[in-house]
Amino acid sequence: MQAKNHQRLKIERKAIKILGDTSRVITLLHLPTDRHRISRIIQRIISMSETAAKNLITQIMIDFSGRHEDIEYIFERHLNEVKGYLPRDAMLSEVKKALIGAYFTKEYAIESAALFNPSIVPHPDQSYLDKGSLRFGMSLRATGDGHVSSIVFRSGVLDRHNTFHFDPVSDFVETPNLQLDPVYKRNIFQRKLDEMGASNEITVYVLNQLSEDFTYTEVIEKIEILRAKPQFSERIQNRTFEIMRWLADSNYEVGFHPDHRISERVIFPVSKNESRGIEDARFVQFFNDNGEVVYFATYTAYNGVTILPQLIETKDFIKFNILTLHGKAVKNKGMALFPRKIGGRYAMLSRQDGENNHIMFSDNIHFWQKSQIIQEPEFPWEFMQIGNCGSPLETDEGWIVLTHGVGPMRQYCIGAMLLDLENPTKIIARLDAPLLVPHEKEREGYVPNVVYSCGALIHNNELIIPYAMSDVNSGIATVAVKELLNCMRAVA
Repeated sequence: MQAKNHQRLKIERKAIKILGDTSRVITLLHLPTDRHRISRIIQRIISMSETAAKNLITQIMIDFSGRHEDIEYIFERHLNEVKGYLPRDAMLSEVKKALIGAYFTKEYAIESAALFNPSIVPHPDQSYLDKGSLRFGMSLRATGDGHVSSIVFRSGVLDRHNTFHFDPVSDFVETPNLQLDPVYKRNIFQRKLDEMGASNEITVYVLNQLSEDFTYTEVIEKIEILRAKPQFSERIQNRTFEIMRWLADSNYEVGFHPDHRISERVIFPVSKNESRGIEDARFVQFFNDNGEVVYFATYTAYNGVTILPQLIETKDFIKFNILTLHGKAVKNKGMALFPRKIGGRYAMLSRQDGENNHIMFSDNIHFWQKSQIIQEPEFPWEFMQIGNCGSPLETDEGWIVLTHGVGPMRQYCIGAMLLDLENPTKIIARLDAPLLVPHEKEREGYVPNVVYSCGALIHNNELIIPYAMSDVNSGIATVAVKELLNCMRAVA
């Protein structure tokens, strides 16, 4: 592979801009910080005349029922959240029940601040397409009030000319049904406690009362039994229980209506460890050894203080399993899985130290113990740090990896390198100059001077790169794969 003049590399920026929409709102439970106020609020509603309550709920339905597909169910669900604060002898009409639910509901505009850091993969459904076309699914990081991040989706078709045809975006947004009762493996749960330095005689006592496969409900029941009749120091018990519940809450399932559009689905933070956001999901279409296809995504859970690397697993983008990643090598941000096993092991790129590109391998997708540096900052545009921009893409010549580099004035650029197919610890070629640099119209935003991607794909011999512009909105760039490879410098 011979190095050529990088300036001849033709990068086409599409005219498409993927923008946030402030009208896309979800509903959230709305409780006062001082929970003692809940009873007083409920009493005020109960004290209303039936006529006044009916008039008010009628107006609420006029104002809000067109913005949500089943607002009656939402009010019922939020009423159930405050049932413990209702007077025991209260005989409530259906009107006042709905009204109480409405008072403890608020709207949240998920895309009002930004829509960025996209990741694109082939859609699970490739039926009824013209020859040479590909249906895609795209995830994006959406941020709203308070800069809380969630994962939203778009879909569409890339035709044989690589023209984008996005599906219409639904007016509605659906928060999923949450299932906090998944099945845990006792040995895996124990290993994670060990890694956290949280194992002690209390955790052993609780876990020994559980079967090898146990549910969320079962572990909480055992904790509460021990809490009611303490057998250890209560101070140490309570701290241990907090850690065990935190770990259990980090693993859950969410499910959406299968007949709704993918653009209606939003994965919004639900556990304490992601209370301040779900950041930078890197989706990959993964092929198991038996040919079965599953989609994984790594993302960063953020609680305002610490981060926790998490893993999403789905086969259909309808049901999602959210799982905690484990191991000494699971830290920092920016983890990206390879789309298949290499040498019988899972492989993943990462940035352990916040500065260099690492790679790691594992027999178990949930556990990662060791990593090694494969790339260090080499050129001025990446002197501050380098990392990946999504999962590697397989070609006959090697694995194409989009990278990001941070240079002076905290400018983020996108670069590229090529890894050996069977030994991806080895870089065989790379671009010396950035592939994408933020130009004048892309450098203004919430975080200026940044272009960034969480995952690309190859279609019709072109590299399709959705990318964020200064953490506000997103665009799409394309480059011919052959031309990209020809412009790379061979690495000895």
